[in-house]
Amino acid sequence: MSHEPRPPFPPFTRETAIQKVRLAEDGWNSRNPEKVALAYTPDSYWRNRAEFATGYDEIVAFLTRKWNRELDYRLIKELWAFDGNRIAVRFAYEYHDDSGNWFRAYTGSSTTTA
Repeated sequence: MSHEPRPPFPPFTRETAIQKVRLAEDGWNSRNPEKVALAYTPDSYWRNRAEFATGYDEIVAFLTRKWNRELDYRLIKELWAFDGNRIAVRFAYEYHDDSGNWFRAYTGSSTTTA
């Protein structure tokens, strides 16, 4: 697999922005850390609560730990706004732990796409 950008490419129309969001949602719902990490640049820097990850290997390790704890993880992404090469999304995700306790979170983010 390659870190090369994949279509659709900016500038985005409403349809291509929705397509980009849906492809990202599908990737995350695969719960395949290697596949998800390839959607980000090799020098990506992530922060999730008190945990930080930089680069492909650390992102894969982070996602592996995440999905070992967050069972039956399910993400729903929705296009919030777009303009040129920027996309903003709202998303919700849910999962349960190994004791059967369910969790749900809601948030939003924006990204600039090359």
